[in-house]
Amino acid sequence: MGSSLIIGFIIVAIVLWFWAISDITRSRFKLPYMSTVWFLVILLFPVIGSIFYLLFRKKHTTGGPRKFQPKFNYRDLN
Repeated sequence: MGSSLIIGFIIVAIVLWFWAISDITRSRFKLPYMSTVWFLVILLFPVIGSIFYLLFRKKHTTGGPRKFQPKFNYRDLN
C-alpha cells in the first residue's frame, strides 16, 4: 500500500512538472523575463513550483488574441 502511494505521487509530480513546462513554452507573459523566472522556479522546486505556476499563471500571462490567426476559406475546399 505504501509503495503504490509513493509511486502514484511520483507519477502525479512528473505529470504536473511536464504540464507546467509545456505551458510555459506556449504562454505569452506580460514581462519578457517571467518565462525564465518561472522555468527556473519549476526546475529548482519541481512539485511546489509547478503547483504555484499553475495557480498563479493567469496573473502573469496575457489573454489577448494569438499573433497567427489564419483565415480559411471553406468554400474552396469543396
